Amino acid sequence: MKTDRPPLFEIRHASKSYSGVPALIDAELTLRPGEVHALMGENGAGKSTLIKVMAGVVLPDSAESYAHGQPITLNSPQAAKQHGLRFIHQELNVVPQLSVAENIYLGQPYPTLGLMVNWGRLNTAARDVLAQLGITHINVRQKMARLSPGDQMLVNIAHAFVGDDLTAKDQPALVYVMDEPTASLTGHEIEQLFTVIDRLRERGSAVLYVSHRLDEIFRIADRVTVMRDGRIVETRAIGDVTQADLIFMMTGRELKQIYPARTQSVGHETVLEVQGLTTPFIQDVSFELRAGEILGIAGLSGAGRTEVLRGIIGADRMLSGSIRMNGEPMPRLTPTAAWHRGIAFVPEERRSQGLVMTRSITNNITLPQLKHYSYGGAVLAHRRERNHSNELGQSVRLKARGVRQSVKQLSGGNQQKVVFARALARAPRVLLLDEPTRGVDVAAKADIYQLIREISAQGVGMMMVSSDLPELIGMVDRLLIMKDGRLIHTVENTALTEEKVLTLCYGQETV
Repeated sequence: MKTDRPPLFEIRHASKSYSGVPALIDAELTLRPGEVHALMGENGAGKSTLIKVMAGVVLPDSAESYAHGQPITLNSPQAAKQHGLRFIHQELNVVPQLSVAENIYLGQPYPTLGLMVNWGRLNTAARDVLAQLGITHINVRQKMARLSPGDQMLVNIAHAFVGDDLTAKDQPALVYVMDEPTASLTGHEIEQLFTVIDRLRERGSAVLYVSHRLDEIFRIADRVTVMRDGRIVETRAIGDVTQADLIFMMTGRELKQIYPARTQSVGHETVLEVQGLTTPFIQDVSFELRAGEILGIAGLSGAGRTEVLRGIIGADRMLSGSIRMNGEPMPRLTPTAAWHRGIAFVPEERRSQGLVMTRSITNNITLPQLKHYSYGGAVLAHRRERNHSNELGQSVRLKARGVRQSVKQLSGGNQQKVVFARALARAPRVLLLDEPTRGVDVAAKADIYQLIREISAQGVGMMMVSSDLPELIGMVDRLLIMKDGRLIHTVENTALTEEKVLTLCYGQETV
């Protein structure tokens, strides 16, 4: 939908520094009615700072903002909302102890009945908001803590649409800013979101879409702006650029091969054998993992992908089944016991499940094995701890000022590398990866893919859950297909396509 109306939103000459270090330098952005505008750049390029300035969360050192051609002041989140800006942030801004309905209406007045909350009306209103987005499988009475990260993100997205009727013809055109909204969504959920975005475009709204997934950008964007080192590099029509162009603009270098080729064949030795694994969330799952193999797990949301990994390490109670490692039967494990027996785990959500954000790189890497860095199990040997964490940081290509730096100061890609470094600290025989490149830029992804290849070449058996189908197809040797908590297919990665994998995930085709 193209019109001659003025832009819905403009920001000019936006600059911001922290302690004298520039995070945003003279940035300019124009969002037009009926347009999906992609914003791309590596972690640390300035995208999040620009979005926070637009949201009124961060006050810039300088900036000029305009809505519908008129100058505005964005000095608070309330001001941004008043001027028609809606935000879906990458971080899950949810309260785990509250219900889905309460989270959707967080910050909004709840419907009341006298002096009491009218829970019936609140739950009905929350269901209506979800239904506008095509989401019907989430129970609005359920606690947020019980939802998967993907479903929590869907609730996070729904929160931005409270008060906006997508079916009303007289609904004013708004600006929706989506920061990595699909990072934890499955293919079906992503298509649901894209349908909503198409509806917003048709209504004349503008969408600023931030993503590291190049295929998404070419699927939905009309224009793309690339940032690097706090500056706007270029804004182009999406039809005038290629993936290689975007990668070069973001990184300043060519990445000829995102998915590195396997250089060594998979070993014949079975390092992990799972028979009939049943937990409260999965049933009768059986497979073998060979030395040096990368075994992928695919499936729709709620299929049981993450739950397979949790069952292996004992995070979910094993009801029946058996696990053998290197031919030896394993007792029913706990996460601590799995760690000490050579099974390491990189969780799906690094901020809440993998890192202590207020502590240093060293503290995060060495946390599970402090006895190893102590004198007699009582006094920490700080030099030994720092030296080993520095070696591990180098092995995962960590970019930081030093291992004493706080992890909250790192980019998303480098935070993920810290989680990898910790997983490798005890030289595991089996490495379980849950969404290993979630929220990571294209250059950091290339580093992580190369690291995964190097780890597998050392004979480590690896399992990899990912919602990114090109990632699975580009990296794994075999693929387990999960549906409704059961393993329905095991396929070799020969001539696999996204369409083939999705068809198998829906259970509509046999191997």
